[in-house]
Amino acid sequence: MAEDAPNAAAEGGQPAPPEGSADAAPLATAGAKAAEALLPSLSIWPPSQRTRDAVVRRLVQTLAAPSVLSQRYGAVPEPEAERAAAAVEAKAFAAASKSAAAESPASIEEGIEVLQAYSKEVSRRLLELAKTRSAAATAPAEGSVQEAEDSSATAPAAEEAAVKEE
Repeated sequence: MAEDAPNAAAEGGQPAPPEGSADAAPLATAGAKAAEALLPSLSIWPPSQRTRDAVVRRLVQTLAAPSVLSQRYGAVPEPEAERAAAAVEAKAFAAASKSAAAESPASIEEGIEVLQAYSKEVSRRLLELAKTRSAAATAPAEGSVQEAEDSSATAPAAEEAAVKEE
């Protein structure tokens, strides 16, 4: 402590009081108040509009550009991807907001839980969209193949029936 005094005098301040002293209490409460003042500005949920827009842009990129999802289920044209991504994000946001106990979660941990639910909901809805779109795209194609098979199967039967009638 005697070593701190010359340095503090040279810096123009006083040495820091020992942690257990009565002088340390005002510094601790001042630090706690400063930390409390910062906490309200740190908000995990709800995400800002800028963050939500970034999510939509990323979803469009995942749907329209080459990605694991688009390779497996097929790419979506960009205008359709933009509409679908906005709808997916909005529905996921609404579902996560509804699951939140209040408009603004009481603690950071609660905010993180709601944010995780939002993220999972976005992923679930995006995969669901890709699967249903893929199934809808293959259903007409399968139907036309089935119709072609049915017509080719009935064509010989019709020819045989005409031959038998003769």
